[in-house]
Amino acid sequence: MKHKSLVITNPAELLFGNAPRPVTTRRGLVIGGGKVYSELNFTLPTITIDDSTLPEVYRHYREIAENALCRAVELHSNGVVLEFETLLEMTQRPQIGIEIVKIMNGICEDYFQKEGLISEIRLTPNDLREFERPARQRTTALLEPMMELFEQGMIEGGDLLSIESTGGKEVSDEALMMCDIKTLVFALAVLGVRDMRFLWQKIVALARTHGKIAAGDSACGFANTAMVLAEKKYIPKVFAALVRVISVVRSIVAIEEGATGPDKDCAYEGPFIKAITGIPISMEGKTAACAHLSPIGNIASACTDLWSNESVQNIRLLSGMAPTAYLEQLEYDVRLMNVALREGNMPTHTLQHLMVASDMYTDPQALVLAPESVIRISKAMVKKDSYVANARDAALVALDIMEEAIRSGQMEISEMETAYLGTLRDELNSIPDSESDFVEMMLPLLDASKFIPAEYGL
Repeated sequence: MKHKSLVITNPAELLFGNAPRPVTTRRGLVIGGGKVYSELNFTLPTITIDDSTLPEVYRHYREIAENALCRAVELHSNGVVLEFETLLEMTQRPQIGIEIVKIMNGICEDYFQKEGLISEIRLTPNDLREFERPARQRTTALLEPMMELFEQGMIEGGDLLSIESTGGKEVSDEALMMCDIKTLVFALAVLGVRDMRFLWQKIVALARTHGKIAAGDSACGFANTAMVLAEKKYIPKVFAALVRVISVVRSIVAIEEGATGPDKDCAYEGPFIKAITGIPISMEGKTAACAHLSPIGNIASACTDLWSNESVQNIRLLSGMAPTAYLEQLEYDVRLMNVALREGNMPTHTLQHLMVASDMYTDPQALVLAPESVIRISKAMVKKDSYVANARDAALVALDIMEEAIRSGQMEISEMETAYLGTLRDELNSIPDSESDFVEMMLPLLDASKFIPAEYGL
């Protein structure tokens, strides 16, 4: 692991709107430079995507961008990021995704020239490799359309490049349902890390070639899946909190390979990555309720630089189209944070304190995202050379934090939840420091039909 220390060591400095290594976009957003901006995430209503419906598909995206930016101007927005998370067909057939980027970028440029509104597009293609089992992460032909969409999409105006990559997911899916923490560490800290290195070398090289911003990855298919399963009471919340922490070691590889942020929102690794690397981050919270429920609606904004929602369908509400309504909600949240920043340290830290205190002890998944917890866990995550050892040690510190909160009476969780803590600690403690020793331990225990070791360089 390349990072050996933290850029931010004081929890009070892990703050919204400020990053030690801000990112400046093509049109002039300075993300992490003293302001928080809205990042709107949107998708289509239920529709079949084929040649006959493409005019309707393009109309939807044109309408989403036009309505959102129009409302942003009316709300005196400081700037907006539009995140285009492609749907499967748009990556399988890259020309569809490329055309949508072109349409939306034209609208962004029009509002920039006529209204002075700065907006940028985050382009997030699908990881198609997920749909091949067992996945052929390095040798599959499915990489070609993904990379074509990245390259041609950035040429057409996708300035921030992200993906929710899925290396290791073929192993982690069952581990999540079985609450198998050792296999989860293997999926994230061995398979995930190796795949991230392979994939992000390609993405960063393309970004540098075309003068674009390699922004960051999201372990959504791991950590957010765990959160949703916990909300449905399929797995313990304490386990989901550990998955959140462990996922950081694979997502930080994007930055190690040259990504600069803003990190992607939906797996909540951002606070840890910001503390360790200093890059700006995007987070989502209460306004993600359109796509999933969560226990971290306020605390997620404590150190964010872009404040996002989740994929909201372009459907009509009483007020107007849903993406426009969500843009308004984001803008009012961002306006409050930016006023606090302008007023100075006392109001800024008071607002952050309230955001954190309102969620912190309601759920272990919120507890690990409190700035004090993030700094403490992050320090454990950079002490050793091995991703495996760092994932293990960070998870053990997260367990310490949970147990301390339970013993003090500040956090109340069910007996069913607390019953897992000792078992999880024992399992984590059985993981060796060395990746090679861990691989030797785990390979005989894994279903050989689920993944192909050679696709991860094993």
